[in-house]
Amino acid sequence: MEDYIGAIIAETDMSQYLPLNEIVYFGLRRAIIEGKVPVGIRINEKEYASRMNISRTPIRESLKRLEIEELVEYIPRYGVIVKKMSSQDVVEIYQIRVALDVLATTNAMNLMTDEQFDEMEALLIETDKMNAANRVEDVIPLFTKFNHMIYKNAKMPRLISISNNLQEYLKRFRDMSLKEENRCNTALAEHWKIFKAMKSPEKDIQKITAIIENHLKDSQAFIISETEKENAKNNL
Repeated sequence: MEDYIGAIIAETDMSQYLPLNEIVYFGLRRAIIEGKVPVGIRINEKEYASRMNISRTPIRESLKRLEIEELVEYIPRYGVIVKKMSSQDVVEIYQIRVALDVLATTNAMNLMTDEQFDEMEALLIETDKMNAANRVEDVIPLFTKFNHMIYKNAKMPRLISISNNLQEYLKRFRDMSLKEENRCNTALAEHWKIFKAMKSPEKDIQKITAIIENHLKDSQAFIISETEKENAKNNL
């Protein structure tokens, strides 16, 4: 059996200047969302506490928060297990992302300078090179950087804060979808469309919205398919 507690510990950064219960919560949350702990696995509080050399209190508090987020569920006389992600969960996350991305992109395109557009174009050219060399492991962080550039240039710190709460989900979805054959090519072409629409003098919000919706639609369909396969494999 795989060392799931070890996977959780690996995601728990004890060097952070945060209360212990926050450190444990973020580590558990990240490990679960990124699929390091499979659906249906029971979280062994005793072993986790022993290996981390901490009390069980911050672990219990974290699990209660994760239960509210519907990432785990309590089974009477058994314990807390990792909850499955349904197709509807995936749809909800993508609907939120579309709304956030459209708002960030339309704000950014009206605020960005020529120099910032040049920087974005240079980033896409670099992504083209990495993709042509089949270096998917380098393409993924460049896509992430592109998205971060848009949110930063939107000058909406509260929007970034809201988006950050979804980052683990989005990272997992991005990693999964870009492993699909030809998905990198499609995603890169869509990033270029977003860039050109942002830079266009028309600043057409409807066009930007349609491009973003289409960009995320295929990814959503793939993630739903993979989620259903995983749930079927685990008989959930």
